[in-house]
Amino acid sequence: MAKATAVDLSGAQVGERDLPDAIFGLRPHRALLHQALVAEQANGRRGTHATRTRGQVRGGGRKPWRQKGTGRARHGSRRSPLWIGGGITFGPHPRSHRQKMSRKERALALRSALSEQARAGRVVIVEAPAASARATREGGAEETRTKTVALLLASVGGEGGVVVVTGADDAALARAAANVKGTRVLSARRLVLKHLLNPRPLVITTSGLALLQEVLGS
Repeated sequence: MAKATAVDLSGAQVGERDLPDAIFGLRPHRALLHQALVAEQANGRRGTHATRTRGQVRGGGRKPWRQKGTGRARHGSRRSPLWIGGGITFGPHPRSHRQKMSRKERALALRSALSEQARAGRVVIVEAPAASARATREGGAEETRTKTVALLLASVGGEGGVVVVTGADDAALARAAANVKGTRVLSARRLVLKHLLNPRPLVITTSGLALLQEVLGS
């Protein structure tokens, strides 16, 4: 069974935590990871890039010069792709880059990425108590909470950037972590594969771990 270091909000180590083998104990599926990453990046493209064909550029209504007798090559329009300012041959046009992938395949890819992080020893579990909604709305408390989270991330080796996975009860912690430079905050329901594949510490709250088991455990 895979294990991870458990720390409290101050960054002090409080022991080890067993990680579920269904999520963190798999042998990474390299081909599926590549397919899922390519699909994720393709689905993030807007597809609004466009060029004009010779039928869309302006001008070129008359023949540049007569057909014969000039010694030059014959041309019928300045809108030809051979001319500067003319149309573009085989240029990009707006289209959808979306690639379909089944839920089971994407879930397996996410579990493979999490298993790779656990195998490399980058997973850290934060024993963070759930914050109340009232504490989240209180003014002035966010600065202290941000400093606390910054010290926590520094203690787990997150100076060069860290990925934090949170659950439904971690709104305050997620907001504070988002203020720390270089930190990526992901909900356990909306994981981004490219961030999970980075060689950075992966900090998961207890609420986030429970949500991961609910989403990816089956």
